[in-house]
Formats: sequence, C-alpha cells, structure tokens
Amino acid sequence: MIISLAVIGLVVGFIYMFIPHDDSQPPVKRVDYRIELLTARRAAAYPVAAPEGLPSAWKATSVRFQGAESDRWHLGFHDPDGEYVAIEQSTQKPARFIDEASQGATETKGTEQIGGRTWQRYEGEKYDALVLKDEGSTTVVTGTASFERLTAMAKALRTS
Repeated sequence: MIISLAVIGLVVGFIYMFIPHDDSQPPVKRVDYRIELLTARRAAAYPVAAPEGLPSAWKATSVRFQGAESDRWHLGFHDPDGEYVAIEQSTQKPARFIDEASQGATETKGTEQIGGRTWQRYEGEKYDALVLKDEGSTTVVTGTASFERLTAMAKALRTS
C-alpha cells in the first residue's frame, strides 16, 4: 500500500512538473455598455452619467440598469492601474444609497470641485468615493482606485 502511494505521488509530481499550467489572472474582459446607456437614459428619472473621452486603458467591465429599483444605474471600470472604479446613480434615499454604493465608506470634510460642482469625499476600508447629491438623484464615483483616478472619472462624466 505504501509503495502504491509512492508511485501515485511520483506520477502526480511528474504531471505537475511537466504539464504547463498558468497561475496568472485571466485578462479583464471589456464590455460594450452603449445599449444599456441608451436604455437607461430613456427610462431614468434623472440625467444618466457615463464617461466620455477616457483613454482606452480604462476598461468597462460591468453595466446594469435596474429601473424597478430606484432607477439604479451602475457602470464599472478597471482603471489603467488595474483598480476598480464604478459610477453609481439612483433616486434612492441618499444616505442608504451612498452606504451601499461605497461599501460603507464614511463622509469626510474633504471636497472636490469638478465641473463647477462640489463633490463630497468619502473614505472606507474597502472603497473610497466621491458623491454628488443632485435634486432627485445621487451620483457616486467609487472603488479601490485612488482619489486621483476617482476624480478623473468624475471629470469625464457626461449626461447627454
């Protein structure tokens, strides 16, 4: 029995050593969000935001619009450094929506002036965020990326 286990161990070791295997992460798949954006812009009760003019190194990775759930818009990206950045918008009550979208980040005293508007900074263990409260909707730019990247995304947002 011990000899059988040793033989099996040698075969497994041989297979592991000589059969190629790849331990790297699979490449991030880019998604096309144009159709969902058009749908959301027609259906939402607020101007839906999406970036324009970002370099191609920014990869859109996820998109969804949930009209039944407070007109909730989500568009996720990987930035050039491989960090996650998402645009979240909703007509949901701001406190609850911001908490969900930013994964529990808390408001700081810091702000960013972007496009003549004041965005509030939030910091958290998992995500940081920039938040813009409009009449009737809230926009959250959030993720694992630096505030510099979050600001770059917020600057690129357009609603038409």
